[in-house]
Amino acid sequence: MNDWLDELADALGVPRITPDELGAMLKTARDVAHGVERRFAPVSAFLIGTAVGRRTADGEDRAEAFGAAIAEARRLIPEDDVVEGTDAG
Repeated sequence: MNDWLDELADALGVPRITPDELGAMLKTARDVAHGVERRFAPVSAFLIGTAVGRRTADGEDRAEAFGAAIAEARRLIPEDDVVEGTDAG
């Protein structure tokens, strides 16, 4: 399945997602789905990706940009609704 994501990244001309990024994104999307609204999970992933793209275009390191975007999204999820054991790093 990760091969498909690599092919998609290559086709879109964007960097491939790292295993750590994939895990953090999936955990965040799950927590958005369960803690905010299910239909917002893919939209939140889109917004996080947009933020990472903007920050890296402005010269920020990709790992730092991704971490900041994930942290901000997770900060907005009600704490009572975050699934245990989902530390996004």
